[in-house]
Formats: sequence, structure tokens, C-alpha cells
Amino acid sequence: MPRTPIDITVPDLHGKRAVVTGASDGMGLGMALRLAAAGAEVLMPVRNPRKGEAALAVIREQVPDAEVSLRSLDLSSLASVAGLGRTLLEEDRPIHFLINNAGVMTPPERQTTADGFELQFGTNHLGHFALTAHLLPLLRAGHARVTSQVSVAANRGAINWDDLNWERAYDGMKAYGQSKVAFGLFGLELNRRSDAAGWGITSNLSHPGVAPTNLLAARPEVGRDKEKLGRKVIKALSARGILLGTVESAKFPALYAATSPDAKPGGFYGPSGPGHLGGPPAEQKLYAGLRSPEEAQRVWQISEDLTKVSFP
Repeated sequence: MPRTPIDITVPDLHGKRAVVTGASDGMGLGMALRLAAAGAEVLMPVRNPRKGEAALAVIREQVPDAEVSLRSLDLSSLASVAGLGRTLLEEDRPIHFLINNAGVMTPPERQTTADGFELQFGTNHLGHFALTAHLLPLLRAGHARVTSQVSVAANRGAINWDDLNWERAYDGMKAYGQSKVAFGLFGLELNRRSDAAGWGITSNLSHPGVAPTNLLAARPEVGRDKEKLGRKVIKALSARGILLGTVESAKFPALYAATSPDAKPGGFYGPSGPGHLGGPPAEQKLYAGLRSPEEAQRVWQISEDLTKVSFP
């Protein structure tokens, strides 16, 4: 059955500056391309310069007058995160959109970041937490919207409070779910704290549904030499238009959450199809594990303690 094309309206973004993590391939590249096409200046912080240059070439081929550039960022290193913060603060340009999209998923064996944290918790959550803190003056100057990309895994995930770094018994999928629950709680608490302190920014959440992105592809850097069986199944179903989204459609919930005038502060956006696995973006009911302000405050405090980075 032919798949009905999905699209959204992205407003005119000329004069706006956007930062998109994880934009060197997949849905992150799609987001950066669409933002550039709408006139935004797009900064793409990347870990791999070669992939970054290839992504720039794709965008410039499709949007010849695109204002796009690379910056260096390894979210698994708090020193690298701080370095990007210093670079952008020195540039002293307001940031209007921050899409925290990058992530790593289910290394088969437990790995740690440069700072000793379990790789998924350290990259998906703590790295983005620290990045947002470092960029807060620029986000305030731009009255920014911060959109944090979680996952359907957060619907089943929970925080392993007694062993946040999974040192005693590593389970890759549970650790991934924890990282996305923590990240979602942070995104919602960021919106509450901005309201209370008058920071002038708004924060919301998105998730891409299920699509054959590179999260489950062969990634030697996380110890996975071949793509997971689950990704093969996802690719097959996606190609046939059965339930799931595509890499092309997976970008739309975050784009909608970040740019639509109808997207709400503290809102949660994902695909609207059966099971919220694919389809056009729409507001969603918040997952049970993301609803507790008390847990969000606990995550926030622990994140400040672990990263040694704090918000004012």
C-alpha cells in the first residue's frame, strides 16, 4: 500500500539561530536541512568531522543558500561539552532553538564515558543537561525553545536510583530507557524552572516513534559490529508502510515541537499513528514515568552533582 506522505509547515526562520545535536545523519540531518530551508542559521555540533562535512554537503546541495556550519562536540565528554559552550559564548549570538537530538542506544556490553558514567546515561542525558546549562545565557537572550528528544523506551523505562551507572548488573535496554526517562524529566523540569525564575525560555519533549534510524545500526564505536535483528525487522516493516515510520517521517515530531507556534511549553509530541509508532506529529499523553515533579527535581539535583555544572 502506498504510504501517504507526511509533512508539516515550518514557519519562516530567517534571523533565527538553531543548534541541533546529532545532525550528521538520519533524522537529525533531516531536521537541520528543514531548518536551513526555512531560513535559520543552523549549527551542527558533531563528533565525527568527516560525517559532518558530508552532512553539510547534503544540505548545501538541496539548499544552496543555506547558512549552516559545524562545531565540535562529543556528548560523552563533559570537557568537550564545556568546550562547545565556551565557543558559542565567545561568538555571543542568541540561540533561538536547541534540539537535543543526539543519542546512543544499547551497546551490547557496558561502556563508560570519558567521565566514568554509563555511556547511555552519560551521553543521552548528562551530556545534554550540561550543554543546556552552558548555553543558558544564549538561550535566554534568544527566548529559546528547547526540545529534548526522548523515546518510546521511556514509556517502559525507569530510573535505577540505586545503581545509576549500571555497575552491578548491566542491561542495555533498561539503561537506555533510564537515560530517556531522566532526559524527559529534565526537559519538563527545565520548563518549570524557567517559568519560576523568569529565564524566558520554553522547553518541551518529542519522540520519533519507531523508524529504521542508525541507533540500532552497526556501530563499532559502541561495540556493535553488525546491525541488530530488531533493526532489520523495523526496516522491513517501515519499507512496507506497516505501522512504523521512516527516517524521513521520524524528524517531524521534534521539528513540530521546536518550531510550531501551536506547540506548548511542557508539551510532549510524537507520531499520531497506531501505537504512536509512525504517522504525522501530534501532542501526546505524557508517559507515566515522566509525570512526577518530585522525581524531576531529584534528577536535576543528581545531574548537577554528577556533571558539576549548575543552572543559576
